[in-house]
Amino acid sequence: MPNANEDTPTALSQAQHRAVSELLRVAPVADDLARRFQAAGFSLALVGGSVRDALLGRLGNDLDFTTDARPEDVLKIVRPWADAVWEVGIAFGTVGAQKNARVADTDWQFQIEITTYRSEAYDRTSRKPEVSYGDSIEQDLVRRDFTVNAMAVALPEKEFIDPHGGLQDLAARVLCTPSTPEESFSDDPLRMMRAARFAAQLDFDVAPEVVTAMTEMSARIEIVSAERVRDELNKLILSAQPRKGLALLVDTGLADHVLPELPALRLESDEHHRHKDVYEHTLIVLEQAMALEQEGPDLALRLAALLHDIGKPRTRRFEKDGRVSFHHHEVVGAKMTKKRMTALKYSNELVKDVSRLVELHLRFHGYGTGEWTDSAVRRYVRDAGPLLERLHKLTRSDCTTRNKRKAVALSRAYDGLEERIGQLQEQEQLDAIRPDLDGNEIMEILGVGPGPVIGKAYKHMLELRLENGPMVHDEAVAALKEWWAEQN
Repeated sequence: MPNANEDTPTALSQAQHRAVSELLRVAPVADDLARRFQAAGFSLALVGGSVRDALLGRLGNDLDFTTDARPEDVLKIVRPWADAVWEVGIAFGTVGAQKNARVADTDWQFQIEITTYRSEAYDRTSRKPEVSYGDSIEQDLVRRDFTVNAMAVALPEKEFIDPHGGLQDLAARVLCTPSTPEESFSDDPLRMMRAARFAAQLDFDVAPEVVTAMTEMSARIEIVSAERVRDELNKLILSAQPRKGLALLVDTGLADHVLPELPALRLESDEHHRHKDVYEHTLIVLEQAMALEQEGPDLALRLAALLHDIGKPRTRRFEKDGRVSFHHHEVVGAKMTKKRMTALKYSNELVKDVSRLVELHLRFHGYGTGEWTDSAVRRYVRDAGPLLERLHKLTRSDCTTRNKRKAVALSRAYDGLEERIGQLQEQEQLDAIRPDLDGNEIMEILGVGPGPVIGKAYKHMLELRLENGPMVHDEAVAALKEWWAEQN
């Protein structure tokens, strides 16, 4: 375990004071539950992330407990006490519960997980851990991922249990493993991604020996299911410091197995062919997109920022004049985004949204610096659809130039576009652009039943609406008849 720095005693004292305050807040619920376990002949302790967060002064309403009671005994104790109970994780020794309680004149809804002492390990071919139950809390703590998550508070007596120096590591803001990193990552390779995730969430450093093990064992992540990898990646991306976690994934080689498109952005350049560092540019775009979030972390926006340029390595061309081009990288990148997100088992809706944002992220620049026509504005809004606000943020974030004059010009140009959208929005309801005649009206006017020709007519009327704006009914009818005459 690394030596704590000079400020560690003070940091420990502050952490202990925070923990006392946080634990006193949840004590009525935690102690009540512990007494029920005690009466049934079992032990109960607050454990893991709950203890860590209490020491950091950020304990919420999610409480994790560990016990020597087997799951069937946990159910017998919890069912009469909790407001809701679920058994989704019971195969892994975990019982979930919800308890509504009034604490210090505030109503709380506690989400509780109670896990039987256990040890779990992977074999070389399995994607699921093999679970075996343990008999002591010390045995349970040594199988946990990091020392800062291997602390417990025995209840109701409030005895602090820290056999692996987690409190010291917490004060030093460093991630170490209770056993050797190699043993820990062999038991569950996903812990390598959790190291990156906690580094990003908590802004902690990862101990050198842990980084070494992550690097040497990175390929072992491939036995973990795509769903578990995706969930860890989401937590990392939605954290306060995603750059820190993503850089760790790239530097250790883990990203080569879970998100290979990211390290591929580290394109080599030479004195003859200069271009922006796409990898560094991507991380800056992600951070700038985060700065524009208004209602908390936005997974779709952050994924789009992270993936928006992944088509560049495949489309890079060295031009005769020394420039480097990436023609149509947004189209290629959208296809790559869809493929990668599908492999990671993201929902169809999220895959569709992020791929579309990647495809559209250059659309603004395609119009040059000239005045936006009404037609161009309508098409921009139509193509973005419900993703328009995210597209605004992504496009603005994509400017990472150090040339202040150029940055200001781009920002003003996009301000102008948003103003034009606002003006037309008031006049034409741009968020619901449709032809001036619907399908039934088209069939009645043309005297034709449902079929491909009605689809063509509808598409033609939509193009007129986009190009020229709304028409009065008689004008729309005349335009449709003119088109129909040309078809015949």
